[in-house]
Amino acid sequence: MTPQYVLQAEDVAIHYGGVKALDGVAITLERGQIRGLIGPNGAGKSTVIDAITGRTRLTRGKVVLDGEDVSHLGAVERRRRGLSRSFQRTSIFGGMTVLKQVELASYKMGVVDPGADAKAVLEELNLDNLTHVHAEDLGYGEQRRLDLALALVGRPKLLMLDEPMAGLSVKESLDLAQHLKALTSRWDVSVLLVEHDMDVVFGISNVVTVFELGRVIADGDPASVRANPRVREAYLGSAA
Repeated sequence: MTPQYVLQAEDVAIHYGGVKALDGVAITLERGQIRGLIGPNGAGKSTVIDAITGRTRLTRGKVVLDGEDVSHLGAVERRRRGLSRSFQRTSIFGGMTVLKQVELASYKMGVVDPGADAKAVLEELNLDNLTHVHAEDLGYGEQRRLDLALALVGRPKLLMLDEPMAGLSVKESLDLAQHLKALTSRWDVSVLLVEHDMDVVFGISNVVTVFELGRVIADGDPASVRANPRVREAYLGSAA
């Protein structure tokens, strides 16, 4: 059976003068799949997300979302077509309540019923008991979940997460990882996950891609990537 690709990034390159931040990267995501991206700092992981989401102009290559070439579209247009992302730093508004800011994000997305959309997202992430709490009064783990909630409004097809576990405790990281795993099946959303926590990446990813200096050096199921001698030596260390 031919895979149903939500994402096909083909020959993606981003060059800054003579510097090749990305050089001929190809990444696919099937429906309901989690793909983990790992590699050292400066390898190009966040740049890949910027390229796919339209925040950075491609030097060459194309991005296809659910069968549509979106390479010519900006970040806002891609978001409206179902390509969402989070950032390394949370994008929440401290002075707003949890419910108000998720409803506002839903409204900005053009959702017909922002209230119902926000309610569903908050319930999915176990934030429905904190709807009237201001974001600045949440614990850090709850703030990270709220940031994920903002990325989930409008039920995106593809969710791209840039180090969503940064700063979390081990328990908080594992809890958030399980939320992500459940989302892929219950909401039929695909996830591209950039994360330094190897336990999380290898624990919930269907496939893992390893970057080095703007190129893919390994790609496959978690077991084969973990067993790759070059990957073990260069990136995993004791985590292998």
